[in-house]
Amino acid sequence: MAKRDFNEWRSHFIPAISGYSYYVDFDKVSVNVDSIKTELNIMNSLMGSKNICEDFVNLATKYPEIRKCIPILLAIREKKFDVRDNGKIITYDLSKHVNSIEELSRLMSETGLFKMMENRLINLVDYVYGVETGLDSNARKNRGGHQMEDLVEGFIRATGKKYFKEMYLSEIESRYGLDLSAISNKGSTRKRFDFVVESNNHIFAFEVNFYTSSGSKLNETARSYKMLAEESRGVNGFTFVWVTDGCGWKDAQNNLRETFDVLDTLYSIHDLESGVLSRLFDGVEIVLDHF
Repeated sequence: MAKRDFNEWRSHFIPAISGYSYYVDFDKVSVNVDSIKTELNIMNSLMGSKNICEDFVNLATKYPEIRKCIPILLAIREKKFDVRDNGKIITYDLSKHVNSIEELSRLMSETGLFKMMENRLINLVDYVYGVETGLDSNARKNRGGHQMEDLVEGFIRATGKKYFKEMYLSEIESRYGLDLSAISNKGSTRKRFDFVVESNNHIFAFEVNFYTSSGSKLNETARSYKMLAEESRGVNGFTFVWVTDGCGWKDAQNNLRETFDVLDTLYSIHDLESGVLSRLFDGVEIVLDHF
């Protein structure tokens, strides 16, 4: 196989993999709002109140279920949280009827909720739609972290090979009778791979990531995977595969180049689109005795 050119390989890196679903999950937002819409509409009766503390106590006494609205009105997911109040810690648990109505009234007063409701005649259902949208946007990092895994999994699945997600070194050793002590520092490292693929009596262990911005983590990752590539080279029946991409590598390409030079199975999204996995999986003829 002809030696690959690093600059040509990296020239195919793409700046983003985010689809439309990355931004806001409006279906989730609607479900969350609908689950408390009745209670929010009850709370709407407090808008513009001139005696809101007393009105809230009366309302919460008659409709105790409205307390479950309070966390989202404070733009938090937690139903149980602590507040420091004049040197004391007050624990609020809105999942249960633990706190007194007076304590809830103080919470809403001190956080400014009462003032907002007194002075601004807004619909709380609309307000919570906005809050839920904002909170969901904070989940983008988590969604983004899974996008590359989902993308690579699609390519692996398309090959028809048997594979597993998130598998530890010890599980690989146990399942396939492999000795991976050279990688695990004689069993002291609990390394977990994103995917493990079986093909032609051979095991392929994958790490996948995508970087939209640069930083020290990229250099650390490249150095770590270079070491992993070198350590795994002598393990019969085992191949380490790294799939990475993203414009974040632009300022960290020197370390990436070092890993590229020692790891033939370092791939980009462009490589996957070119069918590299089928060629990789079907081209291996090494026999694993204990497979």
